[in-house]
Amino acid sequence: MNAFHGITLHPDTAAFLARPQRMLIGGEWVEAVSGATLPVVDPASGEVFCRVPAGESADIDRAVAAARRAFESGDWPRARPVDRERLLLKLADLLEAHAQEFAELEAIDNGKPVTIARHVDVALAVDFVRYMAGWATKLDGSTMELSVPLVRDREFFGFTRREPVGVVGAIIPWNFPLLMAVWKVAPALAAGCTMILKPAEDTPLTALRLGELAQQAGYPAGVLNVVTGLGHTAGAALAGHPGVDRRAAILPAEAPAEVARISPLTASIRYLSHLREAWNAAHPDAPFDAQDVTVTIPASFDPAARELTAEAARAAGYAAITLLEEPQAALYSWIQHSAGQWRKDVKKGDIILVVDVGGGTTDLSLIAVLERDGNLELHRVAVGDHILLGGDNMDLALAYGVARKLAGQGTQLDPWQTRALAHACRGAKETLLGDASVDAVPVVVPSRGSKLIGGSIRTEVTREELTRSLLDGFFPEVAVSDAPLSRARGALTQLGLPYAQDAAITRHLGAFLSRQRGATAELEGFATPQPDDAGFLHPTAVLFNGGVLKSGLIADRLLDLVNRWLADDGAPAARLLGGTDLDLAVARGAAYYGYVRRGRGVRIRGGTAQAYYVAVESAMPAIPGMEPPVQALCLAPFGMEEGSEAELPPQEFGLVVGEPVRFRFFGSSVRRHDQVGTLLDFWAPDELQELEEIEASLPAEGRRAGEIVPVRLHARITETGTLQLEALPVGGTERWKVEFDVRGDSSA
Repeated sequence: MNAFHGITLHPDTAAFLARPQRMLIGGEWVEAVSGATLPVVDPASGEVFCRVPAGESADIDRAVAAARRAFESGDWPRARPVDRERLLLKLADLLEAHAQEFAELEAIDNGKPVTIARHVDVALAVDFVRYMAGWATKLDGSTMELSVPLVRDREFFGFTRREPVGVVGAIIPWNFPLLMAVWKVAPALAAGCTMILKPAEDTPLTALRLGELAQQAGYPAGVLNVVTGLGHTAGAALAGHPGVDRRAAILPAEAPAEVARISPLTASIRYLSHLREAWNAAHPDAPFDAQDVTVTIPASFDPAARELTAEAARAAGYAAITLLEEPQAALYSWIQHSAGQWRKDVKKGDIILVVDVGGGTTDLSLIAVLERDGNLELHRVAVGDHILLGGDNMDLALAYGVARKLAGQGTQLDPWQTRALAHACRGAKETLLGDASVDAVPVVVPSRGSKLIGGSIRTEVTREELTRSLLDGFFPEVAVSDAPLSRARGALTQLGLPYAQDAAITRHLGAFLSRQRGATAELEGFATPQPDDAGFLHPTAVLFNGGVLKSGLIADRLLDLVNRWLADDGAPAARLLGGTDLDLAVARGAAYYGYVRRGRGVRIRGGTAQAYYVAVESAMPAIPGMEPPVQALCLAPFGMEEGSEAELPPQEFGLVVGEPVRFRFFGSSVRRHDQVGTLLDFWAPDELQELEEIEASLPAEGRRAGEIVPVRLHARITETGTLQLEALPVGGTERWKVEFDVRGDSSA
């Protein structure tokens, strides 16, 4: 096409219109997942003169994932401001060099005269990109000197630093397609953000051509993505996508203001990316992408946390992953270490308690030993709650104790020094726990003044302080019936991690064993049922994992306490399963699990550690001050194995098409007999725990926006180990993925 309604087209314009149009996602020009296209219509004649991909929610998912990878693990957010300025100026130069082409595309796509488009729309777009290029090097922070009363011999200053916010979604109208696009794109790129641009379905061409120029200018893959599609499909999916924001930057927790924070997702991506790069450097002949990788996670991770972990792995370039619970990995390590002798160390009817106390979490699991067809089998029957309590808490407890000692001596530490003291106390803790001959370890706290060396504060951590803080504070001798302490929360609290309110790990352990007293009641192949009057589930063996339990002092306290509980309940003592390296047990167990997945070795059975339910709101007349009663419908029963599916429940739901619909979601680690379709009218407070919401967005293609479509919900456990829910329209063949809302309360 060299001419169009009397317009002699520039050769570049004709060439652009002659080639098939694709979307720009992750640096690649791709078709829509569905393969569908949309017509681009000449507004003067109503004729279709080309077609573009009809992007939908799946394409938006791809684009957001690409933008997230570029932001989380790429170099773009950390590029020098002058480099962002240089690329924007280059983009402006290219836009100016192709001004006639853009004017003609705007004219035939939008209907405005070429002259107007050339001297108004394109000219203003070029000027605006250059203007925003200048801002890339002007987005400075600020500093100020602080006058602190009564501290005249010390210098303080405060500063602000401007950082990119993350992934940006932009939807533009039809009337000024190019100008509106650069008004969105240029500021986001100047700030170091990544972006998904969704042009109006009526005028998509200049946005696609702008994507080509961005590639030509040298923007990294995924920094700018262009997805074409309808407003109520692609546009709605982009506007409501949980990935179009930055997850809350809360790490390191309680760090001083001058320390830059990142999100847990970013930290995971960077950590996993480093491992990938380290492997490839050490093993160039066996590339990482060719490996089957096992990623270990806390057993207590809910579906949203598992999905985030899988997302981080995908963003880090992990092609084939499987998720494995860390307590299971520890037991796999013990099995591997036994060199085939594990069957002599355990017997039918044994219940193995795995206690994993790491740096930040405490993880509890119960594994039963069964006999089926004459062979011993291991079956995971329960996992504990997600308890953010571990070695980091102990370091802080030691630090605050030492800080109080210093305060009594007239030395007051500020929050930054207390944090530095916590790091010093960690080293002291490890020395004292590892060497019984050492009674005290010196620690040094740096000064905040101008005399950094001479002003340093010297003190020590003693064995008596360690024992009082760790044993009495975190492993007190309590009854198994002593529930974890809770306190009324303040009306306002800082956003951050949901740390455990009670620091006593032993109380959390007692509550876990008490809650699981019936875990083996109807377990097929289990020899020894629990006594009817048992106050808690009686473990017969204990396996420790995690760096904290390397200490003989702590391990002995914990095992002695469990055995005291057992004696008080008329049960025999539990024996310790040892012999493994607690620093390497999880890694070695994960490697052994890869061996198991190839059909060899000993597999721990168990499937999902919870049953999953969706809330169903009952129909009732409005009553002031009373919410409608909620029922809980079982979608996935306890113990679903990886790669399995649950049958469809008979119940139907009505979902609104064209916009996201949210559901309340519950999990239970104690209701083991509910089947798919079971509808609960009542449950005890400790039977169901509310989890993250789930979200469904049904495309409205072929239906009216706002139409209610009857669907049935279907659950399956992926081979990766994540829970996947789908909505199936009644009488139709479509399958819509129901997404876990992993955004939570993130605001950045």
